[in-house]
Amino acid sequence: MDQTELDEKMMRRCIELSVTAIKQGEFPFSSLVAEGDRIVVEVTNRVRRNADVTQHAELLALSEAQKVLGKKDLRTCTIYSNVEPCVMCSFPMRETRIGRVVFAIASPMMGGFSKWNVLEDPELAEVMPEAFGKAPEVISGVLYREAANVWLRWNPLIWGVIRYRGCFERGSGAGGLQPVQMATAAAAKA
Repeated sequence: MDQTELDEKMMRRCIELSVTAIKQGEFPFSSLVAEGDRIVVEVTNRVRRNADVTQHAELLALSEAQKVLGKKDLRTCTIYSNVEPCVMCSFPMRETRIGRVVFAIASPMMGGFSKWNVLEDPELAEVMPEAFGKAPEVISGVLYREAANVWLRWNPLIWGVIRYRGCFERGSGAGGLQPVQMATAAAAKA
């Protein structure tokens, strides 16, 4: 299995987890950490269930992966998220030296890649190499349609407002972003 196929397989699982998040009363956010083709941990958001805004799926996944692997350094791992990690989640990714970050839906208003560029910032590792690893490989837009359709089916109104306000966009497989202008159901499937 090549890397693209593996990324799609892992993202499919991540998207399945986002459906689970909905069933748990959460917004459809999910994340998993894999080492090669082995899933180390998989989680959903716990913000609503735990009444704690720091319980983002990515933070939980990083924390659990370190415990399971018994080490802080995750450079051999990839974190998958159905939505681009926010800036709060991106700093710990750099601290764990995560090797790769793969997401489906870009978040140009809150993203740690497309907005704040924490994930690509080379200065972090240059100035504070004791704390921050080099920039991970970042892949955006993997299975965007499938991930977007979960949000659309969950709550078309919220999905439309989020898109209309520019909070979520389609990422490209090469890492760049392509703006999405329409907040309609037809546009979500495009």
